[in-house]
Amino acid sequence: MEIIVKENYQEMSLYTAEMVADLVRRKPDCVIGFATGRTPVGTYQELIRLHKAGLDFSGIRAFNLDEYLGIGRDMSKPYDQDQSYARFMYEELFRHINVKEENIHIPDGLAKDPDAFCAAYEQEISKAGGIDLQILGIGGDGHWGFNEPGASLSSRTRVENLTAQTLDDNYEAFYRKAGIPREQMPTQAITMGIGTILEARNLIMIANGSKKAGIIAKALQGPVTSAVTASAIQLYTGKAVVVLDREAASALRNLK
Repeated sequence: MEIIVKENYQEMSLYTAEMVADLVRRKPDCVIGFATGRTPVGTYQELIRLHKAGLDFSGIRAFNLDEYLGIGRDMSKPYDQDQSYARFMYEELFRHINVKEENIHIPDGLAKDPDAFCAAYEQEISKAGGIDLQILGIGGDGHWGFNEPGASLSSRTRVENLTAQTLDDNYEAFYRKAGIPREQMPTQAITMGIGTILEARNLIMIANGSKKAGIIAKALQGPVTSAVTASAIQLYTGKAVVVLDREAASALRNLK
């Protein structure tokens, strides 16, 4: 595991985007796992800039980490009224680059049989040859995707019940500004499992801000535990790069 510390969020985002771009240049048909949330937005903005400068995304295959259960992309709604992760990814990245629609895979929060969909999603990843690079954030309680504390570190794509902290964090990040009552938030989600994530050939985990410092230290230097599902990065046998701004790295021990 390599830990890269940048001075601020902008530098962190630029570095991460260049890592993604380097893979796209080397392997135009690469398979990339994308994450939602506030942290990767700067990375996605930089990827859009690189695309406008000539970076070609037409051959990539995209797999998203997660989606709320019970909602899906509704382009008839204003952006701030559609809180699906699918809509988020289209607005923040996909509609600004030349990725092909048929190569975009996002968990279907409106699936009639969610369990069957989850099994099929795993099969789609396998059919694509596996994920070359998985982009990850980290939740305030140390989760990856919607793998909440206590999730098995060998888990696969499945439906997960969301914790109160995740609901609180996501309400503040996405729902409050839209004027949507908290009780209308979905309380379940479809998420890639930790076992699924660990099968990617490369991982990039990104975090910024002092609020993430403590949980970053637990994930990277604490015990490997299902209570902090991102601590599974310590078990990872491929190439893992953790890109932090200086505030997020401030609680790490013995960091040069």
